Amino acid sequence: MDLSLIPLLLTPDEMAAADAASVRSGIPSFDLMERAGQAVAAAALRHFPGALRFVVLCGPGNNGGDGYVAARALFDAGGVVDVYHLGDPQKLKGDARQARDLCHRPSGPLEAYLPATGDVVVDALFGAGLTRDVPEIVAEVIRKVAEAQMPVIAVDLPSGLCGRRGVPLGAAFQADHTVTFMTRKPGHLLLPGRSLCGDIEVFDIGIPARIIREAAGETRENGPDQWRGFLAEPGSETHKYRRGHLAVFSGEAGKTGAARLSATAGLRAGAGLVTVASPGDAMPVNAASLTAIMLHRVDEVKDLENWLETAKLAAFVLGPGFGIGKKAREFALTLKDRPLVLDADGITSFKEKPSDLFDAFAGGEPHLVLTPHEGEFARLFPDIAADKNLGKVEKAITAAARSHAAIVYKGADTVIASPDGRAFINTNGPPWLATAGSGDVLAGMIGALLAQGLPAFEAAAAGVYLHGEAARRSGKGMTAEDLAAHAGVWLDP
Repeated sequence: MDLSLIPLLLTPDEMAAADAASVRSGIPSFDLMERAGQAVAAAALRHFPGALRFVVLCGPGNNGGDGYVAARALFDAGGVVDVYHLGDPQKLKGDARQARDLCHRPSGPLEAYLPATGDVVVDALFGAGLTRDVPEIVAEVIRKVAEAQMPVIAVDLPSGLCGRRGVPLGAAFQADHTVTFMTRKPGHLLLPGRSLCGDIEVFDIGIPARIIREAAGETRENGPDQWRGFLAEPGSETHKYRRGHLAVFSGEAGKTGAARLSATAGLRAGAGLVTVASPGDAMPVNAASLTAIMLHRVDEVKDLENWLETAKLAAFVLGPGFGIGKKAREFALTLKDRPLVLDADGITSFKEKPSDLFDAFAGGEPHLVLTPHEGEFARLFPDIAADKNLGKVEKAITAAARSHAAIVYKGADTVIASPDGRAFINTNGPPWLATAGSGDVLAGMIGALLAQGLPAFEAAAAGVYLHGEAARRSGKGMTAEDLAAHAGVWLDP
């Protein structure tokens, strides 16, 4: 496997295009199917050596063809193998028909399968290309297998799971292990798909890497190789202003903690200076809690405008604990020419007329980062959020293009999208990251990266990944304060 292919994620349509291109290049399509089926058989034997029976469920297309190859290989290896088919196997065509003819194993109708102790199910019904709800006969088998708690090894993707959106189409197998080919699909990483795939193994079936790269779109798994080159290690000539001055806006006296979390994370994540911009009534409580972080009074838009004229400020975070309403909107629009992370209350403040925000930041290189969770996303982009034909990646990309902003569509499967169509799916965030204040820390980390000069999309992608690494360092019992304290993890060698 070419390691450079690992971050690539091909949609089912892109994978089909790669298959077709490989055939045009002279690679026999049945050779690809043979390698795929043999890989599935090898994985089944490796992961389930104690199986009393391998039950191979074969669909009416090429995924079923992979299953027939796997059944033959498992039988040749000495396994007890039973095959069940969906539809009329006499209607199989092309490679799938050839695979069945070579299998020499009798098969029964899918509905006849009864789970038995010691079974391992090889799911080769549909794979990644399914676009409609599974037939009821398949849904019933999925229920029987789940109730019997049979181990499942899925071919390409658990049947019933959408390879593009990662959502079940009526019903889907819960796999213990999934064998896919050449690259993963978005459905392997997006939830709930990720939780239905079990362990994922990517097998190289011989499609040239150049064909895979040509077929691939702009979706990747988020990771350091995607943005590492934008991170600059501090050198001997570095001073605090070269590392950027980050400003974080505080809410009123009773709502200051979120801004201080953001500011602490920003300082830890490498900003040269961090200032909390505080309203007058919150100055005493903020002053009592800040040391290395500076404090500046900003009550009204005029105060902000004066500060912008006199201070060397590189980036801003607005939203954590700030309050919803006119003031948040005015502050954000005043910053329309500056790098800005708009989070939480800042996002919700534009619920009534999101176009005011989008129009203000429409010019030049993208310099706005929006960090909505699902509810906030629906407030800014209600029509996009309601479109059930779009997956999370597509929703984020569409929103990024509309807003001319980098979108961080938060969740356990956070998607980061750019107005130019790039999208990264993040996978390194541990479950304990779902705790109060973690979003405030993320906003500060992204703000720090913006302050250091990273473009909006790269700052967002790096911030999300490093946020996950900080959570891993913090451990399962972490609080948001622990998370902020570990926000400088990327500085470690």
